[in-house]
Amino acid sequence: MDQIDKNKPVMVTGATGYVAGWVVKRLLGDGMTVHATVRDPGNGEKLKELNAAADQSPGKIVYFKSDLLEKESFKDAMQGCGVVFHTASPFIMDVADPQKDLIEPALAGTRNVLGQVNETASVQRVVLTSSCAAIYGDNCDLEKTASGLFTEEDWNLTSTPVHQPYAYSKTIAEKEAWKINKAQDRWNLVVVNPSLVIGPGISPVTTSESFRIIKQFGDGTMKNGVPDWGIGVVDVRDLAEAHVKAAFATSANGRHIISAHNTSFMGMARPLIDRFGSAYPFPKMVLPKVMVWLIGPFLNPSITRKMIRRNVNYPWRADNSRSIRELGMSYRPLEESMVAFFQQLIDHHIVSPKK
Repeated sequence: MDQIDKNKPVMVTGATGYVAGWVVKRLLGDGMTVHATVRDPGNGEKLKELNAAADQSPGKIVYFKSDLLEKESFKDAMQGCGVVFHTASPFIMDVADPQKDLIEPALAGTRNVLGQVNETASVQRVVLTSSCAAIYGDNCDLEKTASGLFTEEDWNLTSTPVHQPYAYSKTIAEKEAWKINKAQDRWNLVVVNPSLVIGPGISPVTTSESFRIIKQFGDGTMKNGVPDWGIGVVDVRDLAEAHVKAAFATSANGRHIISAHNTSFMGMARPLIDRFGSAYPFPKMVLPKVMVWLIGPFLNPSITRKMIRRNVNYPWRADNSRSIRELGMSYRPLEESMVAFFQQLIDHHIVSPKK
């Protein structure tokens, strides 16, 4: 692959998103011109954090109105860009219509963005934000892996529109991206596959599932305990760094697991308990699987008994060595990410101490 031209603008889809916000901020810090696609460029309130980042950086931000579901929606934004970061895809678990709310936007968005890449001669590389959810469906899938670790060689074969629809949406979207990429030879595709993203957002107001989970650690939702549910996590700031490295490292190619820690819900809670003590109703115990199986679906309808059966009491382990070796990644400690994330919720009165 030829050297990526850093003098060209870059495009970031869904720029107001949790991950995209940090990607934009990181690019602006490098002095780049960022073509940021958003639903409403006139919504100053929603753009204030991005504008503040631009004001404090040597780079420049230009907004473009676009919609994942509209063909040619990205045409103007992509003109002259050397790299396209496609980060926009909904991350919500509790949806009324998975096909309409998750699967169609993920698939149509990928087709519309990459279809436009095919029509835009300046683009050399696409960095796609996929997910570890495209690598595995449930924790028990780990037992079928060759090495006892999830790797970039693995694909999610167990999720469907009914079971784990979010994971299914990420899987089919990434497969579609590879299909489109392999049908041409002008631009290359580099994929980042993050685990659960944690850490403070550039905005405290977001629809990301990550914020809902961390809020529940401290608002009493999980005070009676958490399931023994293995999970991988990565700091959003490290993930933004991975995107930039994937964009401009000449040799970058293929998929990259971007995950810092193999942990669990209780493992995520411990740094909060250590730092904030008894001021908040943090979970203090791990619930027996039978109890989670009985009451889980009543407390959270998006958590089905099949999900509980295939994930609770199973560890999650992934091999992040390719990201370290080929992208030069290093990862923040879990404690740093969790404490900073929760402190942001405190500072913006999203969680409050016990009275």
